[in-house]
Amino acid sequence: MAHEAITGVILAGGLGRRMGGVDKGLQLLAGRPLVRHVVDRLAPQVDAVLINANRSQAEYGALGYPVLADEIPDFAGPLAGLHAALSAARTPLVLTVPCDSPYLPPDLVVRLYAGLVAAGADLAIVRADGRLHPVFCLARMHLRGPLAAYLEQGGRRVAGWCSEMGACEVDFDDQPLAFRNFNTLDDLSINADGTNA
Repeated sequence: MAHEAITGVILAGGLGRRMGGVDKGLQLLAGRPLVRHVVDRLAPQVDAVLINANRSQAEYGALGYPVLADEIPDFAGPLAGLHAALSAARTPLVLTVPCDSPYLPPDLVVRLYAGLVAAGADLAIVRADGRLHPVFCLARMHLRGPLAAYLEQGGRRVAGWCSEMGACEVDFDDQPLAFRNFNTLDDLSINADGTNA
């Protein structure tokens, strides 16, 4: 399915608290940084790639894509990364994915866009294995204003904002492991199928 131009944004702006404060996207999985795995899966699906990072910007920049920091201070979370992306992107749509989900589906964009169009929505998020994964979201550019207002009022919950915006949920129940993320250093020693690396 052909789609409007989309900027894919890898969210790497967090503090990595559950990883002991290390920069999560730069931790190695199978000998390569997590963010490299994500880039390799995301880049073929979108028209442009941005990386949202608030530290280690030179390391992320070495991947060859523009790096942008949050405009909202104090590590305000994934929504601050989406806000920065909606400010910087030059496409009608922005897709966000976290830097710690190296197995994201190769058909992520096609399916989210189809769901967005079918629902006549401005925002589409992933549902898989009975859970919402709202950090995987496809948003229209004009949502920047409502998002800025939500952040200014102290809102930080991705799911809460998505609900307020009437996000449509796109079913990925056939690929539940594709949205597995790596939150601890121990996770990096386990393969997608649950076996040790």
